[in-house]
Amino acid sequence: MEAAAPVARVVLDSPLPQLDHLFDYRVPEELSGQVAPGVRVRVPLRSAGRVADGFVVELAEPDAAFSGSLSPIEAVVSPVPVLTDPVWRLARRLADRSAGTASDILRLAVPARMVRVEKAWLASQQPSGDAASVPPEHAGHAAGAASAVPAFPVRGYRSGVLEAAIAAGERLALRPIPRLSRLPDGTWVGEWAVTLAALAMATWRQGSTAIVAVPDHRDLDQLAAALGAIAPAEAVVRADASQSNPDRYKGFLAALSGARIVIGNRSVVYAPARRLGLIVVWEDSDPLLAEPLSPYVHARDAALVRQELEGCALVLSGLVRSVEAQRLVELGWLHDVGPERAYSPKVVLTANQSASEPAARAARIPSSAWRAAQEALSGENGRPRGPVLVQVARPGYRPVLACAHCGQAARCAKCTGPLGQRRAGATASCGWCGALATGWRCTRCEHTKLRTVTPGSGRTAEELGRAFPGTRVILADGDHPVLRVAASPALVVATRGAEPIAEGGYQAVLLLDGERMLARETLHVAEDCLRWWTSAAVLAAPGAPTLLVGVSGDLARDFATDRLVDFAREELADRRQLRFPPAVRLASVTGAESAVRAVLEAVDPGILIDVLGPAEVDEKAVRAILRFEYSRGAEVAAAVRAAVVRNATQRRRAPAGRAGYRPAPALRVRFDDPEIL
Repeated sequence: MEAAAPVARVVLDSPLPQLDHLFDYRVPEELSGQVAPGVRVRVPLRSAGRVADGFVVELAEPDAAFSGSLSPIEAVVSPVPVLTDPVWRLARRLADRSAGTASDILRLAVPARMVRVEKAWLASQQPSGDAASVPPEHAGHAAGAASAVPAFPVRGYRSGVLEAAIAAGERLALRPIPRLSRLPDGTWVGEWAVTLAALAMATWRQGSTAIVAVPDHRDLDQLAAALGAIAPAEAVVRADASQSNPDRYKGFLAALSGARIVIGNRSVVYAPARRLGLIVVWEDSDPLLAEPLSPYVHARDAALVRQELEGCALVLSGLVRSVEAQRLVELGWLHDVGPERAYSPKVVLTANQSASEPAARAARIPSSAWRAAQEALSGENGRPRGPVLVQVARPGYRPVLACAHCGQAARCAKCTGPLGQRRAGATASCGWCGALATGWRCTRCEHTKLRTVTPGSGRTAEELGRAFPGTRVILADGDHPVLRVAASPALVVATRGAEPIAEGGYQAVLLLDGERMLARETLHVAEDCLRWWTSAAVLAAPGAPTLLVGVSGDLARDFATDRLVDFAREELADRRQLRFPPAVRLASVTGAESAVRAVLEAVDPGILIDVLGPAEVDEKAVRAILRFEYSRGAEVAAAVRAAVVRNATQRRRAPAGRAGYRPAPALRVRFDDPEIL
């Protein structure tokens, strides 16, 4: 009796929640040698002769109880098993945790196929020409190469402690050393980059893969430079959102080949790894690590789940301890590790100081900050001459304008967007639609003149240029990216997060607009400000002052006295009292009121703490917020997902003869939204 054809279980590349499960397909005889777990395939859908792309998750024996006939796989798109079993299990777990679909996760995890890149890779992997799979001997190739590379100890921590913790697969909340470090080639980077590079290198030398996720390209450049000083070029794979599709796919295939050090932005946590030894997330409180695409899984949460599934070591680190990491420390899930000795920047608070010098008043800085900048630029009082960093809140020239008479925020007459001025002498324009505000008139008092509310980086640079005549002024923001500056005297005006690194460090750091940064309406505003200020203070030369302008109170004192862990502990305690995340979990459901209420009815109220709303978002949608304990997360996600699937099955095209038919509106579900409160 002829053996039955094997069954391929396929996950479809579809955002439809009702298709988020495995489909069984018959493996035709002509494809029996090509269909394997992880390969891309094309399969038929039983509707209008359509086909869909997908990945083979597993091969199984036919179900004896099934008497029907399975549709055959139509084609194998690529012989490369790009979807590894650990990544599939991670995608499935994260999708279930966030009431999303696994295919949305896989779009982040597996880059688009580049045929030429893939052919070149297959040729290098298969000298014999057989491209059926990745040869197992390549998995150990990197380990053999790594054994010939000398070890580089982690500096500033008790000898061998971090290396031993990584080798044992421990989970760490790592406090970094807040200073700059000079690499052998003369490049200056943050000491954190040197530390993480050493940990990744120690992992790779053991024949395992290390994955390091950082928020943006500036962090990535520092980490790459630190790794370039100690690691072979072939050991490091860069997965950068700014890469071209061929380069990204080339790096993905390199990571698939064997042990590597994979560095990148938020989606790098899904990188393939034959033997995962370490996951690092740097500055996990940075909003750039929050995924903006459905199902909106934060890189930190993906790393936590992946560590649980694969048992590798995990490091959460940042200049400022995130409240989420502090919660895990207090639960005993993360082990708190810090350097051997304390490193504290020299911070001066100037909230109650005034400006006696006319130049200081014009530049919006107190006298002490003006004098510190003057000494750094001129070398007075025995201070070394060098650059001065000035951090400001907003880019542009006059990004926020208001009525000069009544103070009401100036709004666009077309779209009600905020009005600003891009450069000196330019006509005010809308920050949303770009329309020029010619003939503007205040809607409250009919006044026609505008005044500045928040000076931008361009206006601040102009004011400081007048306050320090003859001094070179360098503008660094999103429109004027500057990565590094020389050690010569200069005023560097940078927006938060865009500060360049100075050779040897800045001789003074001035933090302006602190009160405006704190005026943002977000739950994480204090944490964000501490991170912005600390990131700038770390760029100072040893002993150089950092002056915080215009901010007082507990937050300023915590920053000045380096009580950053204490801040996270106290912030977490406050959020426990208010039942705010991360003390509890949240899920928001947005859509038509009837659809949102259907979701709320599907969730057992006994597993919730409470429900906020529904509240109107706009004329077409409302939003409800569900609060629940972590232990009930799986139940809440399952109930919400079931309601989303029911809603999606009603959203079909109009039946014949029903021209006025309107499908049910889409629902937007987001778990753990960092900006919902």
